[in-house]
Amino acid sequence: MARYGLRTVALVYLLFLLVLPVGLICWTTFQDGIAPVIESLTTPSALHAFKVTAQVAVLTVIANTVFGVGTAVLLVRHEFRGRRVLNMLVDLPLAVSPVVVGLALVLVYGRFAPFGGWLADLGIDVIFSLPGMVLATIFVCLPLVVRAVTPVLEEIGIEQEQAAWTLGSKPWQTFRRVTLPAIRWALAYGMVLTLARALGEYGAVAVVSGRIKDQTQTLTLFVEERFQNFDQQAAYAAAFAMAVIAVLTLLTITLLRPREDER
Repeated sequence: MARYGLRTVALVYLLFLLVLPVGLICWTTFQDGIAPVIESLTTPSALHAFKVTAQVAVLTVIANTVFGVGTAVLLVRHEFRGRRVLNMLVDLPLAVSPVVVGLALVLVYGRFAPFGGWLADLGIDVIFSLPGMVLATIFVCLPLVVRAVTPVLEEIGIEQEQAAWTLGSKPWQTFRRVTLPAIRWALAYGMVLTLARALGEYGAVAVVSGRIKDQTQTLTLFVEERFQNFDQQAAYAAAFAMAVIAVLTLLTITLLRPREDER
């Protein structure tokens, strides 16, 4: 009896927290037909928001994949002074508000900051441009690949890598032929999580982007701007598109999990 009660509570909780809000967005989006939705999503501003979002997400995934794998290998395979500190710093983005992250980046890379001013003199604008948005998103997504890959590296051990070294394999060859195949599904899972987080990031990006229409406006910022300007059709259409992307991401994660478990 208690088991069914817990199931009911969980289902009701998800119904009111997730299903009803998303369902209402879908219904409101298509209440006037599909033509207004297509029109709203194909305006120059919407297409530019999609483009900026894709650029930020792809660059974030690439950067965090390289950093995440390297950091995971460093934490698992090597003992060094400051290892615990590094391990703690990896989880820092989970504890710090994204808005605080954005403000910190402005204080470092802003045009009137010493380092940011020096970059500006070189013609490199970070804040209120794509580089700042990418930096903010990278920071927010920092732990995802590391925490997906680290347990797998600990589980597989170092025996196979040592055997490869004994046979004369170089470090890069060992990583490419031994380590990478062993962590591939965990790595894919971390990359998908990073992609999902990057696509939906709002707080840090809102601070460092300046929310400049048709320049530094991601899809989340586009939804906010359209809703505040009473263009509800465009806001709901973009929100629906983001919901579809989120569902596809969840399906991808679901497909990857069994393969990782069956490694």
